[in-house]
Amino acid sequence: MAASDPASARLSAVGEALRRGMVIPAHPLALTAERRLDERRQRALTRYYCDAGAHGVAVGVHTTQFTIRNPKMGLFAPVLRLAIDVLRDRGLVAVAGICGPTAQALAEADLARRLGYDAGLLSLAGLHEASNAELIAHCRAVGEVIPLFGFYLQPAVGGRLLDEGFWRAFLEIEAVVAIKVAPFDRYATLEVVRALAASGRADVALYTGNDDAIVADLVTPYPGRAGGPPLRFVGGLLGQWAVWTSQAVALLERTRRAVETGADTRDLLAVGAQLTDANGALFDVRHAFAGCIAGIHEVLRRQGLLAGRWCLDPHEDLSPGQADEIDRVCRAYPHLTDDEFVKQNLDRWLL
Repeated sequence: MAASDPASARLSAVGEALRRGMVIPAHPLALTAERRLDERRQRALTRYYCDAGAHGVAVGVHTTQFTIRNPKMGLFAPVLRLAIDVLRDRGLVAVAGICGPTAQALAEADLARRLGYDAGLLSLAGLHEASNAELIAHCRAVGEVIPLFGFYLQPAVGGRLLDEGFWRAFLEIEAVVAIKVAPFDRYATLEVVRALAASGRADVALYTGNDDAIVADLVTPYPGRAGGPPLRFVGGLLGQWAVWTSQAVALLERTRRAVETGADTRDLLAVGAQLTDANGALFDVRHAFAGCIAGIHEVLRRQGLLAGRWCLDPHEDLSPGQADEIDRVCRAYPHLTDDEFVKQNLDRWLL
């Protein structure tokens, strides 16, 4: 691409913004008791993330529920429009979830680009039988439409294994600006980091999606190229950060200062263990993540941001004992929550 090409300039600007490091919440879906889109509360959620200090928002992702793409629901475009209407002129990076076979992914990427989204978080969860070569061809095609935010989704919630060979080839695509690493697996996380180190690219940002190891990812110096500086995660795109977002912003700033100054990270790692414990309750680890979206909804319901914890699937709800676990972690770690911040601003967000 020529340097004056608008697409090239956009790619450069998005990449530069992401490399600064961001809190990017994965946006939930606000529903009424009839399981219809609650537009008022959907906008309120986006306003919450903006005012909490988030640097971006990811919409149409796993936390938003993939079922919004069901033609009978017809919610994918309306949900993306609602978010971008709030985000426009706020200066936040807007990330749209993109998934499905190539034709579907291209259509979603084109819609996101036309609406004004900055990048596409590209899920390969529905392509379980595709070879690495087929996956890369798919990614290249989508990257012709919108800057790519790679995504390693954990297999426990529908993702597929993506080996180091895939990531090395993926990083040869010019349109890649960032990777969300979320396999919930340290070995797999290191495979992505090794691929980035081998690529030599300094223009691709690493974002943690490992909700079970948020702080560890943010403070760890990962192996870089031989003789070069370590690689680091600069931010997170997380379902966990869909709640208690103002505290997430403060936490990212703490980790950044610790990395920049070389400060002792033991206190931060202790907070990281607490956050992992809290995440285990919200994400329903005891029941193989069955209640992960309902757990996020329950926290937002308690704060008043959502009217209920309803999901599009009427069978999707908290697992037995999950509410008690959420009670436990809220009592144990009140400093992780931002209930008072939400209480002070809720009426304004709901206007």
